[in-house]
Amino acid sequence: MTVGGKGQWRGDLGTVFRGLLMGAADVIPGVSGGTVALIVGIYERLVTAISHVDTRLLGYVRHGQWRLAASHIDLRFLTALLLGIATGIIGLGGLVNRLLTSPLTRAATLAAFFGMILASALLVARLIPLSRRWETVSAGLFGCAGALFAYWLTGLPGSEAEATFGYGFVFICGLVAICAMILPGISGAYILLILGLYLHLTDILKRLPHGDVTARDAGTILVFGAGCVIGIVSFSKALRWLLARYHAQTMAVLCGFMFGALRKVWPFQVDQTPEVVELNRKVYVNVIPTAWEPSVVVCGLAALAAMIAVFLVDRYARPQTPPQVVTVTPAMERSSG
Repeated sequence: MTVGGKGQWRGDLGTVFRGLLMGAADVIPGVSGGTVALIVGIYERLVTAISHVDTRLLGYVRHGQWRLAASHIDLRFLTALLLGIATGIIGLGGLVNRLLTSPLTRAATLAAFFGMILASALLVARLIPLSRRWETVSAGLFGCAGALFAYWLTGLPGSEAEATFGYGFVFICGLVAICAMILPGISGAYILLILGLYLHLTDILKRLPHGDVTARDAGTILVFGAGCVIGIVSFSKALRWLLARYHAQTMAVLCGFMFGALRKVWPFQVDQTPEVVELNRKVYVNVIPTAWEPSVVVCGLAALAAMIAVFLVDRYARPQTPPQVVTVTPAMERSSG
């Protein structure tokens, strides 16, 4: 829990801003908010906070020890971050969709995303601790494996199956998708698209404000939400364990994910389904430009500007010092009760 001081609210505003960047990334097809969390230096703190949803937290809540419960899960940090994420998703979702749908802006927009992710991957690679030779070799191997996996995954075609989904399958989709959402370079929405559940869920959410939902629709949302909650808590604990014991190798895999995911945002693409209007139903094929046309120059400049923006965010948005932590002692627990 961050201790008080004149800069506490300033720190909260900084966390909201980082959440805003994460939310903006989450609405980009094929891009993960986890990428931004790594860039701005809050990834491990976020994973740790989520992993603290455990039996100790339940014990604090059961005994009414609210201050200790809030400290245990870093509630102030999570609240500010979630506020920023929600603002980013709501405020930028429609804009990003329009930019990616329009033939006039799609290539330049993708180029900007490409530059952002490339710069991010380079920054994360710089954070990998390589103090010994075996760490360097193992990190290189794990990083290559992560890049190859992400490259293969982002090349899979999205499923458009309209079949009826069983609750067991919906639960598994929630488990998998939420884990992908906190991994840099892998989009949870894209995973759902591959699994064939994305369109089904978005259709329910589209009808929800009008009250046009069935009991099965409500059950689907509840089961999916349960899968997300269990998945993110369980996965964050595993990820925290890996970061604590195999930090270099884990960071290398995360960095590899980001490099491999560049395939999804390659700016030079050919639309194979021009008759389709919905962005998530379209099929694009990557191509290599054969001439220095004006569009190629524009994409290059957009990617360069995006890379510079990421480096500036890294310089000014990354916390310069780690947050102070209040150690919870037995005496504090007794006094709070």
